[in-house]
Amino acid sequence: MLQGTLAMLSFDIGFLPMVLHFLPSLFRVLEAPPDLPVSPSPHPAPGRYAGALLAFEDVEFSYPGADRPVLLGVSFEMRPGEGLALVGRNGAGKTTIVKLLLRLYDPTAGRITLDGVDLREYDLEDLRREMGVIFQDFVRYELTAGENIGVGDVRVLTNEWRLLEAAHQGGAAELVATLPEGLGTQLGREFGGRELSGGEWQKLALARAVEQPAQVLVLDEPTAALDVQTEYDVYTRFYDLTRNRTTLLISHRFSTVRMADRILYLEGGRVREEGGHEELMARDGEYARLYRLQASQYLDEAAEGEG
Repeated sequence: MLQGTLAMLSFDIGFLPMVLHFLPSLFRVLEAPPDLPVSPSPHPAPGRYAGALLAFEDVEFSYPGADRPVLLGVSFEMRPGEGLALVGRNGAGKTTIVKLLLRLYDPTAGRITLDGVDLREYDLEDLRREMGVIFQDFVRYELTAGENIGVGDVRVLTNEWRLLEAAHQGGAAELVATLPEGLGTQLGREFGGRELSGGEWQKLALARAVEQPAQVLVLDEPTAALDVQTEYDVYTRFYDLTRNRTTLLISHRFSTVRMADRILYLEGGRVREEGGHEELMARDGEYARLYRLQASQYLDEAAEGEG
């Protein structure tokens, strides 16, 4: 037994030089300056966005190395407490707008302002703290169910009531109730926990986004992995989810989009149509055409099911 242990120890020690060789590279990454320019005297982000206006002012953007711009002269406002939806074909620039809003990139031209101040003038960490976001390719944390929700705001990790309330708002309450240890159930195969389906992971991600105390909530295809019934249940509580928050929603399902206060239809990197659902339907433009096309598809599928 001793001989075997010493052999394993010497084998592991043999890997140390190779592992230590990567440490300088690790420290270079950790100590690297930010990719985006930082203001020498940054403004603190407004503590409450309820009275602040977000505005895109003639924004243009091209990804590094791209031969053509993704956005061309985009201008619109996000009013305090408003639910704004972005719709359009793939490649229209919807997710790019979200990335610019979160300041993962800066506009090539034009500017984005919060309360009249360019986002580049704010403290970046302070700014992002006030923005909650869930992307379609959300993160699956190999933690407990409660921790998966609570990492949205680590201050509530031990507050079971807050975690359960977030699970309810995100449509994950029934899932949590079926887990063997509830919020304390270990998830993921990495540590021998319970594996979930894609839709179940997405419910937890949505609950995590709701739990964040951010004043701006960004939902980029938040229900893509959910079935139609579950998505409908989530969005019947849409106004409860976004109460007192400025919300930006992206979805290809028009039944979801119509719940927003205002809708922007993007095409070719530009805002082609803007207004409420009823207004856009009355205008009978491209939004109305796509809405009817999708609605007819659902009706045909329902008729086939009945047949």
